Amino acid sequence: MLRRRWPIASKVLVAFAVLLGALAFLMVRGYQERVEAVHPEVGSPVATVTATTDLARGTLLTDEMLQTSSVPDEFAPPGAIVDAGAIVGRVLTADIDEGEMLTRSRLAEPRIGPVAALVPEGLRAVVVPSGVPPGTIHAGDRVEVYATYGGGRPHTELVATGLEVVRILTEGTSGAGGIGGTTSGDAGVALVLLVDGEAATRLAYARAFGQLLIAILGPEASPAA
Repeated sequence: MLRRRWPIASKVLVAFAVLLGALAFLMVRGYQERVEAVHPEVGSPVATVTATTDLARGTLLTDEMLQTSSVPDEFAPPGAIVDAGAIVGRVLTADIDEGEMLTRSRLAEPRIGPVAALVPEGLRAVVVPSGVPPGTIHAGDRVEVYATYGGGRPHTELVATGLEVVRILTEGTSGAGGIGGTTSGDAGVALVLLVDGEAATRLAYARAFGQLLIAILGPEASPAA
């Protein structure tokens, strides 16, 4: 029986196909080796908790605000939160952007309220009626408080200046983004201000015996970022 001879062109095609297969194998193997070489550097995947939306300082965390994602442990920051359920009800002490990982350093201690979590050591938070409409002042703004006294010698004096607004209270304010409270019959919103002990005393006197006026300060009155 005569063996069929392959045409030279077919032999060339077969050889070329074998060569391409070998090159493909070498490329895949090289890629696999590079991945294996990089893997120890980035580490194994770990669970981290991230924000589903932008969250402001002082926010009381809920389930809807949190999600769990996986990242290489090399990319997880120190103190990264791994269990979303464990921080529901905790308060943020710093702003968080959407998709940003939450860490222990940005959370107040458990069972601390949304206002107390924002009060630095040595300061107090006081509620002052402002007489301004909602939306005029935002958390983070700084204000001055003036008091006008009547009687035999009517006069106006500056009570305190450079006070940071940490919360805005409107009628029926409640929920994750705020704290319960009302404006106690005063027109406009009430402001939660950070003050020291001396300023708190002056504000208490001014509210009891005078008529308050809130002046909003510009950005130059805020500390440098």
